[in-house]
Amino acid sequence: MIDPSLFDPSAVSDEIRAQNADIVARLSGLPEIWSVPPAVIRERRRQGLGPFPAMPLSGRARVVAIDGPGGPIPLRIIAPEQPKGVYLHIHGGGWIWGTAYEQDPWLDRLADRCGLAVVSVEYRLAPEHPFPAAPDDCEAAALWVMREALSRFGTERLFIGGESAGAHLAALTLLRLRDKHGLTPFRGANLFAGCYDLALTPSVANWGSEKLILNTRDVRYFADNFCGPDRDRRDPGISPLYADLAGLPPALFSVGTRDLLLDDSLFMAARWASLGNKTDLAIWPGGCHVFIRFDSALSEQALARIDRFVEGL
Repeated sequence: MIDPSLFDPSAVSDEIRAQNADIVARLSGLPEIWSVPPAVIRERRRQGLGPFPAMPLSGRARVVAIDGPGGPIPLRIIAPEQPKGVYLHIHGGGWIWGTAYEQDPWLDRLADRCGLAVVSVEYRLAPEHPFPAAPDDCEAAALWVMREALSRFGTERLFIGGESAGAHLAALTLLRLRDKHGLTPFRGANLFAGCYDLALTPSVANWGSEKLILNTRDVRYFADNFCGPDRDRRDPGISPLYADLAGLPPALFSVGTRDLLLDDSLFMAARWASLGNKTDLAIWPGGCHVFIRFDSALSEQALARIDRFVEGL
């Protein structure tokens, strides 16, 4: 069972308390995301003016383009000299923002500490490209990784992962590979703070207006733009929480106790395990949504936990 002491306010460090308070105070002065065109938010995010600080670019990253269902798909690759595996990374950003180059330090870390060649997919974004554009692109990228891993990187040891919307898309990609292609090529899935129910889990629906990275209205806005007005939000092809999860790889679900998407990880981990899949659940006291974007002792602990998960498979 989940350790209830992880949710005790006394478990939250002074560093994380201060960090969360600073985030809320800073974001309270910014315009609501739904009141500004997505292009404006994307540019502010690239400059580090949104909820997350900008991260430095890797000097060893290179980009290749592959054929996709809607045109070329850029893939950003960071690889060590002799990879021990390949990690397909899918970025977050509410399906509306984010890019493959916004989290290079994480990808460099996986390359250096775990020996992985990291391939981050630049999938199409909503609202210009609503569902199924992003899942289609991620599926194409996964099939490319499967085909090219041995010849390009010298290994067929494959992993997949992402953060927030990226974790959601990683889960959908695993399901599409299994259901459409009869393939289960990945050894493990690293799923950080994902949104797995676009009809909104209780922790999202009941969060309210507090802007600790995101609030309830923000997630509704993301889901509306991704899904459009007429789709069933509980369709398993949209919300993987409702899918048949049998036969999927070992997964590490990570989430902070102050993440409004907390229930998504708790529920998804329980369902993942109930279908017979190896499941690890890392719950981090006081962590906000994708708290690893901020330097802290908690972030280092969470990233080290991801390293151990990968190295153990």
